Amino acid sequence: MSRKLFGTDGVRGRANSFPMTAEMALRLGAAAGRYFRRDGRNRHRVVIGKDTRLSGYMLENALTAGLTSTGMNVLLLGPVPTPAVGFLTRSMRADLGIMISASHNPAEDNGIKFFGPDGFKLSDEAEAEIESIVAGELQPVQPAEIGRAKRIEDGRGRYMEYAKTTFPAGLRLDGLKVVLDCANGAAYRAAPDVLWELGADVIPIGVKPDGFNINDGVGSTHPQACAEAVRAHGADLGISLDGDADRVVIVDQTGRVADGDQIMALLAGRWAEQGRLSGGALVATVMSNLGLERYLGTRGLRLERTQVGDRYVVERMREGGFNLGGEQSGHIVMTDYATTGDGLVAAMQVLGAMAETGRTASDLVSQFEPVPQMLKNVRFAAGADPLAAEPVRRTIADAEARLAGSGRVLIRKSGTEPLIRVMAEAEDETVLREVVDGIVAAVERAA
Repeated sequence: MSRKLFGTDGVRGRANSFPMTAEMALRLGAAAGRYFRRDGRNRHRVVIGKDTRLSGYMLENALTAGLTSTGMNVLLLGPVPTPAVGFLTRSMRADLGIMISASHNPAEDNGIKFFGPDGFKLSDEAEAEIESIVAGELQPVQPAEIGRAKRIEDGRGRYMEYAKTTFPAGLRLDGLKVVLDCANGAAYRAAPDVLWELGADVIPIGVKPDGFNINDGVGSTHPQACAEAVRAHGADLGISLDGDADRVVIVDQTGRVADGDQIMALLAGRWAEQGRLSGGALVATVMSNLGLERYLGTRGLRLERTQVGDRYVVERMREGGFNLGGEQSGHIVMTDYATTGDGLVAAMQVLGAMAETGRTASDLVSQFEPVPQMLKNVRFAAGADPLAAEPVRRTIADAEARLAGSGRVLIRKSGTEPLIRVMAEAEDETVLREVVDGIVAAVERAA
């Protein structure tokens, strides 16, 4: 079945424009309710979380209407991180979990992510079937079968208590000064409280959401704010989450930013030493730096690559029995602890390493020398298909031939925005710039 609504991470778009309208959210809720009520049981349960976008109120109410119209009982969590929805879906024995968030996108956007009863994101097949139900005629239940909705006041607290259990037993963060950037997003209350309760001296930024400022100059896509605060306060570490807190980047004590590749390298090496790394491999996407792959090879470990999207990382992890994976962008998936990327728990693993070893952040999150990498995004018009244009295809082929044996080229459409992502790696930075700029120019002419 083809998919038009769902991208790499649920349904996403500009608020109050297709597909992020109240009408479509209602239909998605009703369709998901129908999909999960096929087992014939009378009562079903769904948990809904959201980030801090203004449009979250509209989508939350619309989803609730659609779900209750099919007999689903709705439990509203309010603003919580995406990993909290995965955790609480399982913990509360729900049939379905929904997170309303556009992750790292600006406040004007929003999205809807679905989790199955096991707490993992739905498969492509399940999403395609829900989409087919949306396109058909939605049949409501009889009046006596309409579902109920209520707010759950302790959802955030349940997640916080669980998150603390992932920190090494017997350790505390006393004496560590930590800048924590919550991107004015979903973790603005949970994350600072967790680290403070573990003993850290927390300097919070990005913790004053107003419905419009999520990811605005703060968060993992704008780590400069965190880096400046680290230097200003003489902090030992900076933690920069994104809007729904399922990804993280780390800032060391000098203000240097470490991406998901460096975090995964640290955890893979430590877990392998401790006998905790399942399958002797790390799962990451095609975007991860070649330097990470080389580093793992020196440790006798493998890098298993997937297409872009943390859901595909998780699927490969589950298929192969691996327990560590993620994305260069900062999704760190640790299936021993969570069903999806968890920025807070990943940061706590780095803090745990600091507390255990006494080593600095700069020492721990500089595990390998990255191969020079360049990524540029090209926006294209609705309905356009720049990658199908012959001049673009020829330019890409020429670039691949030029880098053969010394680098690589990766060109792909974003699954969440109308962008072509042009990425290349090469030891020679001059060649790298020429290759990327050449492809970008060709795509822009076709866009």
